[in-house]
Amino acid sequence: MAQSLARRIATAAAKTRFEDFSPETVAKLKLCLLDFFACAFEARDLPWSQRAAILAGRERGAATVLATGATATPGAAAFANGTAGHGLVREDMHAGSVSHLGVVVLPTLLALSERDTASGRDFITAAIAGYETGAKIGRALVTPDFARFFRPTGFTGPLAAAIAGSRLIAADADLAARALGFAANTTSGLNQWPHEGSDDMFFHPGFAARNALTAIELAELGAQASDGALDGPAGLLTAYLGGRTIPDITLFDGAPELLSVYNKPVPACNFAQTPCQAALSAVSGQPLPTDRIRQIRIAASYAAVHYPGCDYTGPFGSRLQAKMSIQFGVAAALRYGKVAEANYAKLDEPEVMRLAALVRLETDAGFTGAFPARQGSRVEIETTDGKLLSATLPDVVPATEAEIRARFRAAAEETVGAGRTKEIERLVNGLEAMPSVGALPRLAQRDAAPRAAAR
Repeated sequence: MAQSLARRIATAAAKTRFEDFSPETVAKLKLCLLDFFACAFEARDLPWSQRAAILAGRERGAATVLATGATATPGAAAFANGTAGHGLVREDMHAGSVSHLGVVVLPTLLALSERDTASGRDFITAAIAGYETGAKIGRALVTPDFARFFRPTGFTGPLAAAIAGSRLIAADADLAARALGFAANTTSGLNQWPHEGSDDMFFHPGFAARNALTAIELAELGAQASDGALDGPAGLLTAYLGGRTIPDITLFDGAPELLSVYNKPVPACNFAQTPCQAALSAVSGQPLPTDRIRQIRIAASYAAVHYPGCDYTGPFGSRLQAKMSIQFGVAAALRYGKVAEANYAKLDEPEVMRLAALVRLETDAGFTGAFPARQGSRVEIETTDGKLLSATLPDVVPATEAEIRARFRAAAEETVGAGRTKEIERLVNGLEAMPSVGALPRLAQRDAAPRAAAR
């Protein structure tokens, strides 16, 4: 009898070793970890981050709630840290699964590293295996029609983190398969929030990380999960693929999926990144008063245009709603000459709203065919005096290593001070040499408890 998909994935992950990965892959994981810290630090005072931290602090334990003075149980800490890491909407992105895997995998591993002694090599190996699992399953599961209703990270995240956590604690394939099976039962997350600009999205990674830890702990206690929880007659993939054949899913049958992850340059939806970059490229070196803009045409992939909240001209009730909108993102980029968090501070700025209303957004067959390997976009700006300014980008331009390190240092120094910032970066740079990663999250802790969240 053929092995179940859960057991095949668990067996492959359990056999994975640090030595299997190239220096490039290891370096990518380190950058993702630094960027996760940067996002969590920078989002520390946002309402969703504070609420998650306060909630976590009610569960007494020794795991660090990042950027606060609180500790909690591993599950509660992972919940709070996953939420904070997602709080800016600037987390790392795997386009093929339309998922933010780092904000689930990394807080899960940080929490477990404080529960059990785990070396840096094991942390790196576990994280890469987690990204690989979530990405591969997500490629099979997530389509634009799926994403109309369901949040991809809420489905791929628990699976990725369950495998990552199992590998970190050196679980055998049987325990890892059972953890993965339980995690499959916790996949969830609806995409109603883009329509309303509500807070649901921020907590999806937190739910996923906490559920992954619960799945691992149940497996450790000997609980038996369905072996076919992924590919059985009523398994996750069978249920959501709607009769389509489950593709062959094999870990590390090519370049590690982590190398397909990119770090967002700006705090906005993945699908708004390239159009904003193309718009700025179109006017680069050609100062253009926005009152001379008559029409803006944007072409992007089907996935981009049809992801919930991306094709929306307003009105905008929250920053999140604006960060999802391609129209708002491009309009604000042209209005302010850049894409930054400040672009989303005023949701009814008259010129931004005027420009957003001028946008005509359409799908492009070429960009659709290239997705998800590339996320291209074309922006054409027609002026009142008949000029046409245009730019085409074949793919999103990710944040560079220098940009990632700079924003980490800025956010970390403000949060934990210059000394701890340097030590965190030093330890992450040499992560493979750490005998116990548990020291790392403790450096990312503030002395004071989090302030009460606004109600």
